[in-house]
Amino acid sequence: MIRKAVLPVAGFGTRCLPASKAIPKEMITIVDRPVIQYVVQEAVAAGIRDIVLVTHGSKGAIENHFDKHFELEASLEAKGKHELLEELRAIVPEDVNIISVRQSEPLGLGHAVLCARPVVGDDEPFAVLLPDVLVDDEGLARNDLAGMLEAFERTGRAQLMVEEVPHEMTHKYGIVDTGGDAPGPGESRPLVGVVEKPAVEEAPSDLAVIGRYALPGRIFPLLAETPPGAGDEIQLTDAIETLRRQEGVDAYRMRGKTFDCGHQLGYLEAILAYGQRHPRYGQGFRELLSRYAGEA
Repeated sequence: MIRKAVLPVAGFGTRCLPASKAIPKEMITIVDRPVIQYVVQEAVAAGIRDIVLVTHGSKGAIENHFDKHFELEASLEAKGKHELLEELRAIVPEDVNIISVRQSEPLGLGHAVLCARPVVGDDEPFAVLLPDVLVDDEGLARNDLAGMLEAFERTGRAQLMVEEVPHEMTHKYGIVDTGGDAPGPGESRPLVGVVEKPAVEEAPSDLAVIGRYALPGRIFPLLAETPPGAGDEIQLTDAIETLRRQEGVDAYRMRGKTFDCGHQLGYLEAILAYGQRHPRYGQGFRELLSRYAGEA
């Protein structure tokens, strides 16, 4: 069973500027917690127990968020704010490890994943979660990441999580080709290939890669041998294509919904979705939405 997840968080977050100028984009909040916390909670709910943050010297706030803050906890306890204290202590369950490694140069997603090699090793499978994307599991008995990890265990093949997108939007995504045998929700099918941002009329399907991967440790030697590609960066997709040719890779179709929090409208949509059902603020937030909708 996969127990390790790699979260690449070293990027500058240029899509989120100016909000990300002085704080990591991953620390921008959705309601009452940063985006990165939702992603870590998704991993933990799927059974992950080692979270490997591939980070940068300017991203200390992320490490601090998951670290214990003795002075703050002592202050809350002294003031009798026990509910808030428990919330802070629950950010990282006691059986979960947060491990940080540095990416010294911005050499691409493939390089960021490769930086985790000393922690993960070549013999152990792992997940990769891109923190720009929130995967919403509302209404599901188990989250989509858990389903994808189970598909990896069942098939032994790497898995790419995909989501159906409107056909006219396929030119904005990496679109998978499953040879016409598209997976149903919660299912996986072998990949024929991935087409990056195809013309709409040439898109092989409406299934887009959304930033969740289950990979064998064998991907690390492939990444180490992968030459720089687009943008003069080491591309994870290039190594995955090599893996596909050698032993096969599957597309796992998710059942939930994604929010691209690296884009301003996706971030606002996430606030709407998570805010309306928040246990503490949901009712008040829905009242605010009704009031502003009435004024529009």
